[in-house]
Amino acid sequence: MSTEAEFLKNVAIFSGSAHIKLAGKLAAYLGLELSPISIDKFSNDNIEVQLGVSVRGKHVFLVQPLVPPTSDNLVELLLMLDIARMSGARSIHAVIPHYSYGRSDKKDAPRISISAHLVADMLTVAGAQHVISMTMHSPQVHGFFSVPTDHLTAHSVFVEHFRQQDLTNTVIVSPDIGNAKRADKLAHSLNVPLAVGQKKRISDDRVTIGSILGEVKGKRAIIFDDEIATGGSIVELVERLKFEGAGPISVAATHGLFLKKAKKRLDELDVTEIVTTNTVPVLKKRRPERLVTLDVAHIFGEVIRRTLVGESIGELFEFWPDS
Repeated sequence: MSTEAEFLKNVAIFSGSAHIKLAGKLAAYLGLELSPISIDKFSNDNIEVQLGVSVRGKHVFLVQPLVPPTSDNLVELLLMLDIARMSGARSIHAVIPHYSYGRSDKKDAPRISISAHLVADMLTVAGAQHVISMTMHSPQVHGFFSVPTDHLTAHSVFVEHFRQQDLTNTVIVSPDIGNAKRADKLAHSLNVPLAVGQKKRISDDRVTIGSILGEVKGKRAIIFDDEIATGGSIVELVERLKFEGAGPISVAATHGLFLKKAKKRLDELDVTEIVTTNTVPVLKKRRPERLVTLDVAHIFGEVIRRTLVGESIGELFEFWPDS
């Protein structure tokens, strides 16, 4: 029977341009180094990718979150997948810590694309035989992929972080109904109640919070969402919580993108901390002052290890019931 060490000898992990630091940590968890790769852009804006070592007969893992510049990073990933497919890789795994197109998961206006589905098809056609991602925007996005897809959660690192704090008189607050199941799982693990906001999106960076379902007056509130992009939802929800008489407020989300005016908005808010994971890179100029970053490289590394040796990873799934 093959040993785990023998499996790892036959693994190649490559990183696109999007988040080399996370890919390096993931590889280090497995006792490996990133395989070399060359990525260039021609004068006509075309992208060229070359894998620096042979992948024939190997298990290939390609790490690339879809973050700005999202289109370039997506094309890089598609090219990496295609190269691995054309070069005789034994298996091809797309590790996408943040699947940003997951937000386009339904047709909510005439004549628009369900981009989450289209991009999933593109990844599969390019060569992905297995997809690993974390905290997609909604559970149905998982079903858009026609290959095995592991939809992971950062639940464990948030539980570990907040259990180190005094949670007396604390409530978890979801910005909307769509995120309530994820927030309720955190509330259950921390043994605190849940409250839910009634959010209505006006534009890409503007929302309104009509009311909050649940008791927040006099309580410490932990806002929990899947991502922070421009910070519009967080600003509105913090203002609503203050209006409802909430006490100290913390903010937590798996993906911290901090785009456009997010840093300025968040730095001006009366919150104690902003907790995100390292699924996406955060440039110093976009980094909020009270940001705490939790490492999830070990989660991706463990999924890769279990995938190679044929162990279950169900306990690491998003929306999976607590064991």
